[in-house]
Amino acid sequence: MKVLFIGGTGNISTACTRLALDKGIELSLFTRGLSPRFAPEGARIISGDIRDTHQAAQLKDLDFDTVVDWVAYTLEDVERDLSLFRGRIRQYIFISSASAYRKPPLHYLISESTPIANPFWQYARDKIACEERLNRAFREEGFPACVVRPSLTYGETWLPCAIGGHDYTLVDRMKRGKKAIVHGDGQSLWVMTHNSDFAKGIIGLFGNPRTLGEQYHITSDEVLSWDQIYRIIGRAAGVEPDLIHIPSDFVRLFDERIGAGLLGDKAYSVVFDNSKVKAAVPGFQATVSFEEGIKRCLDWFDSDPNRKAITAGTNQVMDRIIERYESAYAPDFSRSGPIRRDRFSI
Repeated sequence: MKVLFIGGTGNISTACTRLALDKGIELSLFTRGLSPRFAPEGARIISGDIRDTHQAAQLKDLDFDTVVDWVAYTLEDVERDLSLFRGRIRQYIFISSASAYRKPPLHYLISESTPIANPFWQYARDKIACEERLNRAFREEGFPACVVRPSLTYGETWLPCAIGGHDYTLVDRMKRGKKAIVHGDGQSLWVMTHNSDFAKGIIGLFGNPRTLGEQYHITSDEVLSWDQIYRIIGRAAGVEPDLIHIPSDFVRLFDERIGAGLLGDKAYSVVFDNSKVKAAVPGFQATVSFEEGIKRCLDWFDSDPNRKAITAGTNQVMDRIIERYESAYAPDFSRSGPIRRDRFSI
């Protein structure tokens, strides 16, 4: 099987690249450049920027069975891919997002039949628009599209959380005894998925004609509260984290980007029914617990001090949110009422 990854060197796709090569797939990566820490031995590397029309034209003369675009985010990206691959491939997989599902949800258990709609987050709305365009292309012209929706998926190089993650900033705060913000009361439910488990699911879909015109999410079945998630991270770092619960609406007053990711995704209890991908990929099962996955993640950071990047801006935003919240509410928690924007000097 000949497979093209547009991208293939990111947080999720790196694990998929490795597994595809392990399974003997004839894999090509179209990428602007490889990270020095990631050398996919056995893959064909095609250098170029997919958003550059002349560089993307290299792909028109090449033959692939399945194409996976890891870096398509907008309608413009999807229209480009339709032009490049229309009539030339057997399967096109669009990487969407589980944040596309209706927010706020009407039920905590999410299946692929859950409607898609997100008034809070532009990122999710763009993914929804891409899905709708591909569905129309499948219906009207038979374009062989398949949609895959990851949720919060992480690997060794990417530390997952709701506020202050991705790099080492959150763990550094925990180790220095500084407060870590947990949105809401910390009891809403969430699912963390290791990229190696996601890879097993998506690669099992490759080449399957029954996937065309369909949508799949691929996640772990392990369900945790956000308090549990942050405490597991703390234990892996060797500390008991000092958690402070702050409403998502309050956080949004200080940082629209973080707020959109909370209200458009992580503020609600979400559990995924993975029956559909399990039916399409017999034997699929996520096996990496969050406790094990986060240990691997911190081992990776600990193996090289240069990896422990701290984002000063993230720390500053978190400190400001905590300071304003404590100054507003700490003196008298018996008084209640809605958050008023005019009470805060943001």
